[in-house]
Amino acid sequence: MSLRTNIDAFLRKLEKDYVTHNRIEVSQSALLHNASLFEQLSGKPAIPVLKGNAYGHGVTLVAKALRGHAFPYIAVDGYFEALRIREVSRQPILIMGAILPENYAHLHYDNFAFVVHDEASIRALGNTGKHVKVHLEANTGMNRYGAQPDNIAALTRLILGYKNLVLEGVMSHLADSDGDDPATVQAAVEQYDTSVEAVRAAGAQPTLFHIAQSAGSLRAQSRYANAFRLGVGLYGINPFPHEHKLHSQLKDLRPAMRLISTVTKVISLKKGDKVSYNYTFTAPKDMTIGVLPLGYYEGVHRALSNAGTVTINGKPAPIVGRICMNHTMISLDGLTVRVGDEVVVYSNNSADPNAIDTVAGEHGLFNYNLLTALSHDVRRTLVP
Repeated sequence: MSLRTNIDAFLRKLEKDYVTHNRIEVSQSALLHNASLFEQLSGKPAIPVLKGNAYGHGVTLVAKALRGHAFPYIAVDGYFEALRIREVSRQPILIMGAILPENYAHLHYDNFAFVVHDEASIRALGNTGKHVKVHLEANTGMNRYGAQPDNIAALTRLILGYKNLVLEGVMSHLADSDGDDPATVQAAVEQYDTSVEAVRAAGAQPTLFHIAQSAGSLRAQSRYANAFRLGVGLYGINPFPHEHKLHSQLKDLRPAMRLISTVTKVISLKKGDKVSYNYTFTAPKDMTIGVLPLGYYEGVHRALSNAGTVTINGKPAPIVGRICMNHTMISLDGLTVRVGDEVVVYSNNSADPNAIDTVAGEHGLFNYNLLTALSHDVRRTLVP
């Protein structure tokens, strides 16, 4: 056994035995419920998206939670995300992000598929001589990745020219799936369907067609789509703003994550005492505050300084003073709290003032960003 192996084994044991002040709990039942809800509403199978560390929930943890459900694919952005999932799951993985063509010669292809949209990547994959499934991405107005409409047929023929490549799917990505104008969605869908027809006319027979993400799964009426990619909706976040007419269709979503911390110090303040950097909070009276051992590094957004709220036993506790890199101070007035008591920083109860959607809406923040900003160093735990 090598020194590196011994060190890795020691660190894994230390981490397992080490009790932390902060943790993220992820509900397996919520994830599976949300996937089933979207599949029922859309009438199509979901391709769960685990990019961005599974939207902050933990890529290997979520992959474990989904093992018992059959999906066409699990989707990620990068190759190394796929390798992490492969450690815990044998479900097929779709790698959607950009990869330098010279890297393809060194990759493993067991139960992986790759999204392509350019000649260089197709040639690099073809030249590996390895059996590789690819999904051709069509640009339908996002103008990010995706092949241009007038290049779809040529790229299809290029793929078919390599005997080791299998053109399994055609995909796209809707730019305005959660917007107010249905015409923009329909225009993109029509462009996608035209691209599918161009692929078929060029001689390919793909079997998997996906254009929609969470919001688009309820709006995109493609003649060919037979699957959709389930991103933020998988984690219980409604992709539509509250004022959108489709928001209520997803009222049964269950947020899957909550961020929990611990009170590590209780401090009595006199009227006029100040708190944290630049003294942005002054005690208006004699009061008690608590210190939490997490801050903006762990994922508590700095915009919540003197503005956000956490909950203790379901009761609100305002954040006071500037949020620090690894510390947050909260008011304990009216609460009976001791060192060691748990605090919910982000709640999985949509009715709580510190639910992700509520925090984002009230403070002008982006809910996706709140989730993906959660530090990899905070321990994730899978709960029922």
